[in-house]
Amino acid sequence: MDRRELLGSVSIFASLEDKELDLLLQATTTKRMKPKEVLCRKGDPGNQLYGIMAGSLKVTTTGTDGKDVMFGLMGPGEVIGEIALLDGEERSATVTAVETTELLTLHRRELIPFLEKNPRAAIGLAGVLAARVRGLSDRAEDRQTMPLPGRIAKRLLSLSETHGKRPIVGGPVEVRMPQQDLADLVGTTRESVNKQLRAWEEEGIVELGRSRVVLKQPESLEAVTAMFEL
Repeated sequence: MDRRELLGSVSIFASLEDKELDLLLQATTTKRMKPKEVLCRKGDPGNQLYGIMAGSLKVTTTGTDGKDVMFGLMGPGEVIGEIALLDGEERSATVTAVETTELLTLHRRELIPFLEKNPRAAIGLAGVLAARVRGLSDRAEDRQTMPLPGRIAKRLLSLSETHGKRPIVGGPVEVRMPQQDLADLVGTTRESVNKQLRAWEEEGIVELGRSRVVLKQPESLEAVTAMFEL
């Protein structure tokens, strides 16, 4: 995949024509990150927009107890840094590479004039912002109304679609994530997540490994989610 294809895969630029992509491409650079490398920290200046071309990033903030709390995992085709970029304020969270990650980077001084001249890209960015707000709203609603088994099942299914891998072609999907990170995403403790996963493992629904969950019976997890969404 060449750089134009990579740029076109980023959601907010997907509707642009080749001519428009070529113009934007001239203003971009790429950045390669190692696992656990920090992209930006909460409070840093928000001058750049990042499109994830390969790999994944986790988004964390500091909880009331002073510990880092993960509230997002992002993968290829997603954009990060758009809020601080548009309002010119500081970064609202810390972003770290989960694995080897390749980013497309666009500076604010280049993006803002481009958006002014290309309304389709501006509309695409508005769509990204709307989806981000909707996702946060849905997660907050789940925490208030959905019991823990439903929240864990729903999150595992979502992660399997966006970040899941099949070690064996045609085999079950594997989600690589420490249980503490999964607990942060669903708003509970690691111990509670581990207890539920162990119960599902005994039923043959999942298989646990070091920092990974293999979804052996995703239809069972779908049934759990559906039961609590009625």
